Amino acid sequence: MASNEGFLTDEQREVLKLACQNAESLSSSPKSPSGLRPEHFVRVPGAGKASTGGAGGRHVKRSHSGKYGRAKKDGAGGKGTWGKLLDTEGDIHIDRNDPNYDSGEEPYKLVEATLSDPLDDYKKAVASIVEEYFSTGDVEVAASDLRELGASQYHPYFIKRLISMAMDRHDKEKEMASVLLSSLYADVITPAQIRDGFVILLESTDDLAVDILDAVDVLALFVARAVVDEILPPAFLPRAKKTIPEASKGFQVLLTAEKSYLSAPHHAELVERRWGGSTRTTVEEVKKKIANLLREYVESGYAVEACRSIRELGVTFFHHEVVKRALVLAMEMQTAEPLISKLLKEASEEGLISPSQMTKGFARLAESLDDLALDIPSAKPLFHSILSKATSEGWLDASFSNTSGEDGQPRAEDAKLKRYKEEVVTVIHEYFNSDDIPELIRSLVDLGLPEYNPIFLKRLITLAMDRKNREKEMASVLLSALHIEIFSTEDIVDGFVMLLESAEDTALDILDASNELALFLARAVIDDVLAPLNLEEIGGQLPPNCSGTETVKMARSLITARHAGERLLRCWGGGTGWAVEDAKDKIMKLLEEYESSGGVGEACQCIRDLGMPFFNHEVVKKALIMAMEKKNDKMLDLLQECFNEGLITINQMTKGFTRIKEGLDDLALDIPNAEEKYAFYVEYAQKKGWLQASF
Repeated sequence: MASNEGFLTDEQREVLKLACQNAESLSSSPKSPSGLRPEHFVRVPGAGKASTGGAGGRHVKRSHSGKYGRAKKDGAGGKGTWGKLLDTEGDIHIDRNDPNYDSGEEPYKLVEATLSDPLDDYKKAVASIVEEYFSTGDVEVAASDLRELGASQYHPYFIKRLISMAMDRHDKEKEMASVLLSSLYADVITPAQIRDGFVILLESTDDLAVDILDAVDVLALFVARAVVDEILPPAFLPRAKKTIPEASKGFQVLLTAEKSYLSAPHHAELVERRWGGSTRTTVEEVKKKIANLLREYVESGYAVEACRSIRELGVTFFHHEVVKRALVLAMEMQTAEPLISKLLKEASEEGLISPSQMTKGFARLAESLDDLALDIPSAKPLFHSILSKATSEGWLDASFSNTSGEDGQPRAEDAKLKRYKEEVVTVIHEYFNSDDIPELIRSLVDLGLPEYNPIFLKRLITLAMDRKNREKEMASVLLSALHIEIFSTEDIVDGFVMLLESAEDTALDILDASNELALFLARAVIDDVLAPLNLEEIGGQLPPNCSGTETVKMARSLITARHAGERLLRCWGGGTGWAVEDAKDKIMKLLEEYESSGGVGEACQCIRDLGMPFFNHEVVKKALIMAMEKKNDKMLDLLQECFNEGLITINQMTKGFTRIKEGLDDLALDIPNAEEKYAFYVEYAQKKGWLQASF
């Protein structure tokens, strides 16, 4: 019917009403109009005039511009449209505690990903390779792992990582690092990469020294070892000096490697065995190899082959064992004696076995002749026969026979000296363990051989040089105490002369013996054990241009350097680590505190805490000066208590009074009655038994 066109039925109106209500409840857009146009939502069938596009089944939107445009899907876009029913301009709040929570509804976040650095990855990988190598010692596995890692352009950093990790470990790992580098050289790592790796190390020495106190010395030894092992050319050092700043620790490394290691006598032998020897074999294994090669030689008679086997052992510092075992074999198999003599003679003439090693081998056998004679009755005459042949043919130093009797045994005097050396070695070891100076002094007094005091000094310092800084410091402190108690200055001088005369032999066992001896000499001067003039006396007793003379010159330069006292007291860590001025300042403060408080026990404890018994003469000197200045004899009570407790010895007391006596003229300028006061203190001290009778 025409009259019904364009109107809605009741049913259609009801549907439209429900649709409007649903839309209002679902839409949260602030732009959505409160009133809804029905024609936008409901298609009216049969309402031809109401449809504005012609086709009754299609909804057409007319823009304000008069142009027609189709609305976007779901009504989500277009100017003048409402957008999606659930579209909002604000952020959607998602409650993770909601039972219907779906993690898929979470908005995506862009996370910035850091790209890995190939060099960092390489460094981490090689650190694991090095750790495993230090644990297993398997060179082949380490080489295989490095090949599989690839990235050969980064191999210089492998060298840096390997050596820097070894530097902070024991000698075993340092030796292993050097062996691994030699094994990888030219096979896995090119010579140029070896060179570049060491340059990187030299450039980073300042940083390494922050964590590794002796970084300069250790790295210098690595450089020297690389030169000795021929993985670095000798020309590396002068070339590297041109690129490394002179003020850097890397430059010091190069100087140390050149002067202290590569220029030393027998430097190749010393450098190779510094960390235990490149063979990495035990002493027992080496002895077995020596015994086997000697037996093979006796059976075959090929001296050339035997010499080659000795050379391949790579233990030049242990050739005295070859000599000893060869001599024992000659005594056990008398028919083999001509062959043994021939081998030792050829080894000596070729320079394979050095004169010192030959002498040491004979000396070791001479010491054990009594025991050997129990198994070989003719051991002594056989030894004397071989000894005569060796000296006459020139492959053993003729001076050796002068130290033995006709039967090859050490003379009575030498036997006495030998026993003394054995006993003092035990005494010194006990001191290094206990740090008990009075007990050591009692032991020396009980031995009753003061004529051997220089020999004790030589043995003390030789043993300390082969140990850590703690023992070196203990040796210097002990030297001061011995000088005060039982050693004369002449004993000290003679002991150092003996040390310096044998410096070259000592250097065979202790690589930096020359530097260590120079420090001991300089420290003795700083501790007032020796006077500077004594260095001239010591130098005058040595042959010119010998190693010992150079050591004395080095000691002089150490003493004359700026802040020499402070540096030398700390050269091995120091008993307290204080400078001389620091110690004097602490002494002054404790005396002032005692003067104001009067606590004798506390003052004695402070003196004890200083830990510098060899410097207690300074306490005596300053206490007496303070007594003169304050006109207060209270300080005498403190000195009496210190003397009663044994805190300040009679020698330290005497030395303190002597210091005052030497400076009386200057002291009188500030204290007019200084001489009078000093005379009173001397008289008082003599009555109390503080001073030596000779004072």
